[in-house]
Amino acid sequence: MDTLDEKFKKLHISSPLELALILPHRYEDYRLKTTLEINTPTLIDATLQTIRKTPSSIQMEFFAHNLGHTLKGVIFRPKPYMLHQFLQGERYYLYGQVDCKGGSCSLNMPKKVSEQHIGKVLPVYKTSLRNDVLRKLIKNYLHVKIFTQENIPEEIAKILLSIHFPISMPDEKTKQKQLYALKYLEIFLYMRELQKKKSSFPALSSHVNDISHWINSLPFQLTNEQLSAIKDIQNDLAKPVAAKRMVVGDVGCGKTMVILASVLLNLPNRSILMAPTTILAKQLYEEAKKFLHVKTTLVTNKTKKLPLDEYELIIGTHALLYRELPQATLVMVDEQHRFGTKQRALLSKLVENGNKKPHYLQFSATPIPRTQAMIDSSYIDVSLITTTPFEKKISTKVITKKDFPSLLKHIKQELAQNHQVLIIYPLVEESEAINYQSIDEARGYWEKNFTDVYVTHGKDKEKEKILEEFRTHGKILLATTVVEVGISLPRLTTVIIVGAERLGLATLHQLRGRVSRTGLQGYCYLYTNAKESKRLEEFSKTTNGFTIAELDLRYRQSGDLLRGDHQSGKAFKFFDMAEDANILQEVQKILN
Repeated sequence: MDTLDEKFKKLHISSPLELALILPHRYEDYRLKTTLEINTPTLIDATLQTIRKTPSSIQMEFFAHNLGHTLKGVIFRPKPYMLHQFLQGERYYLYGQVDCKGGSCSLNMPKKVSEQHIGKVLPVYKTSLRNDVLRKLIKNYLHVKIFTQENIPEEIAKILLSIHFPISMPDEKTKQKQLYALKYLEIFLYMRELQKKKSSFPALSSHVNDISHWINSLPFQLTNEQLSAIKDIQNDLAKPVAAKRMVVGDVGCGKTMVILASVLLNLPNRSILMAPTTILAKQLYEEAKKFLHVKTTLVTNKTKKLPLDEYELIIGTHALLYRELPQATLVMVDEQHRFGTKQRALLSKLVENGNKKPHYLQFSATPIPRTQAMIDSSYIDVSLITTTPFEKKISTKVITKKDFPSLLKHIKQELAQNHQVLIIYPLVEESEAINYQSIDEARGYWEKNFTDVYVTHGKDKEKEKILEEFRTHGKILLATTVVEVGISLPRLTTVIIVGAERLGLATLHQLRGRVSRTGLQGYCYLYTNAKESKRLEEFSKTTNGFTIAELDLRYRQSGDLLRGDHQSGKAFKFFDMAEDANILQEVQKILN
C-alpha cells in the first residue's frame, strides 16, 4: 500500500492543493435519462433477457426500464472475468455508447456501474494511480477549507471543486470559469514556492550616502526611471538585511549610471562589479574613471594578480572568481543572464563574512514582460527602466532578395559619412539545413567590394580583439549573434540581420540596439526569404524593448524565465504569461 508521499510522487505533485490541477480526462454521466441519445455514452437500468457467449464476443439482449426499449449489447474480445459478470434474468445498471442501425439499437461494450455512482457525473482520470484511489485522495484532501486556509477566495475554491465533483456535465460558460480558477491556483502555487526561496540574511553594512550633489553635477539629466531605480537601491543599502535586486532596462536605457550611483551610495565601503566579457568590463571601467572619483581597478585573465585591498571599486570579468577578494559590502553583476547561477552565487560567497552577506544587485538589458517582472518580484526585488535618456531614431525594415541593390546603395552612403555597418549571418560555415549564406560563403563578396571588412563569430578566440579593432578602424563587420550584448560602437548606424525570422524578437532587439547609441539616425534591415512574416512586421513598428518582450511572449510558448534561465517550452499548463496579468495581480494581493 503506497503512503501519501508515494502517491503524490506518482502524481508528480508535492501538496494536496496540487490535486486540484489534475484534470479529468473525461466525465461519465451516470444520471438516468428517459430518452434515447444516439452516439452518446448512456446509462441504462436494464434486465438481461438473453446472453450468448462465443470465443470472440458476448452478445446480449436487455430491456432498458428507463427507456422502455429493448437493446442489444456486445462485448468484443471479452476478458475472462467478463464471462462471469452477466447472468440471465438479473437487473444491472449498464453504461456504454448507443448505436442504432436498421431499426435496432445496441449498447457497445457495456460496463456495469456500482449503485453508489448512480445519479452522479463521475470524473475519469488518466494518471499512474487507479481512478478509485485518486478519487478517494481528492475526496479526502480537497475541500473549501483547505483553499480558504491559504487565503484563496471561496469562490475560486468552489469552482475548482466543481471540476472534480460535478453535478452536471460542464457547459462552455462553466469551462471558462474553471480555466480561470485553474490559472489562478497554478500561478498562486508557483509564486508561493518562489517566496519560500526568497532568503533573508543580515547585511555586511547598512550604511548609505546622500549622492544628490553628484547627480546634479552630471553633464546630463538622469531619467525619472533611472532616479527611481537609484532610490530603490538607496533604500536597499540602508536596510540591515542583505538586498537582492534585479534592475532590468531596455537597450541604451542608461543602466551604467545606475551602477555608478550604487558605488557612490555604498562608499566608503567597497563595491565589486562583474561583467561577462573583457570588452564590457573595460567599457564599465572607462565610464567609472570618467564619472567617479573613486579608486578603481580592472581585473581580467590578463591582469597581474596584485592585492586588491586599496581599491574602492573592483571591476572584472569571471576572472574575479579566481582571485582573493577583499571584504566588499556591495556585489553587482552586469548582464547577469550571461553567467550561470553558480558563478553569480560564488561571487557573493567570496566576500561574505559568516552569515552576513553583501548587498547583491544584478543588471540586465534584456527587457522582460510585465508578467515576468511581477513573478520575479516574489523571488527578488525588481526595478524596471523602460525609457531611454534620448529617443532612438532607428528605422526598421523587412527586406528580401529584390531589395539588395537599394541596400548596397544605402551601405555606400553610410560608409561615405564615416559610419559603420554590421551584418549578422546565421552560421559561420555552409549548411544544407539553412537556406541562407554563411559568413564563410559571404565574406569573399564583401572583402572584394569594400575595404576594412572585419569578421568574427562565437567560436573565434580573437573575437574581443577583433571587435576592439573594428570599433576604431573598421567599416563593415560580418558576425554571428556574438555582438548581441555589450560592445558600444558609437559610429555604427546600420545592422543587417540575415535570416531574421530564425531569431527570437528579444535577440533581434538586442542586435538592433547596437546602432544609434549616440543619437545618430539608425537603420535595421531584417533580411528574410520568407514570403511574409507578421512577427517581423510587428517588430519593425516598435523600438520599445518591453513592448517587444510582450510580443515575443505572444509568438512563442512562454518559458520559465526566472533567474536568467531563458528557455522556450511552456512553464505553465494553464497560466498564460502573455494574457493573464490580471490573474497574477489578484494572486499578488493575497501573497503580499
